[in-house]
Amino acid sequence: MSSSVLVLNRSYQPIHVTSIKRAFTLLVLGVAHALDEEMRAFDFDSWSQLSATAPYDAIHTVTSSIRVPRVIVLQLYDRIPRTKVRFSRANIYARDGSTCQYCGKCLPRSMLNLDHVVPRAFGGRTTWENVVCCCVPCNLRKGARTPEQAGMRLHKRPARPTWTPAFRTPGGKVLHREWLPFLGLADAAYWNAELQE
Repeated sequence: MSSSVLVLNRSYQPIHVTSIKRAFTLLVLGVAHALDEEMRAFDFDSWSQLSATAPYDAIHTVTSSIRVPRVIVLQLYDRIPRTKVRFSRANIYARDGSTCQYCGKCLPRSMLNLDHVVPRAFGGRTTWENVVCCCVPCNLRKGARTPEQAGMRLHKRPARPTWTPAFRTPGGKVLHREWLPFLGLADAAYWNAELQE
């Protein structure tokens, strides 16, 4: 029950991720239909009649097993998701895979901070293209210098993400293969406050 379900609007654009419990609630109420791997839509009654054998996850009731949907489509919701990925700490950590962009170590967030590639003292701005995930030792070594001045090299140039972090793991991988056909259609913004200059 702790897994996730991708929610699509009526135009089959991803709008957010919800819990299995909420997805089943939407199916039972008739607000959404479940999609199978062949893009066929099912209401709750027809979905509950599908076979829930391996390799599918299932919810077990007293009399039967119901296959867990990985994608649901809302029947009346037309809102177009925002296409701008929010500039936030969480999204920077997600973009960089919680990996120091100087030494390449993958560390817990508590051991990482954000670094301005071009320091603010030299006019560097707080933007997607100038902020990277950095471990504390590398940040101290770099100080208020550019990577070139500090004799350091970035593993990859920072850029605005073209994917939606909410739909992927920190390494950029899609959570469920059933989501693949729908991601990339639109980038929806998600939680956390937007960072300011």
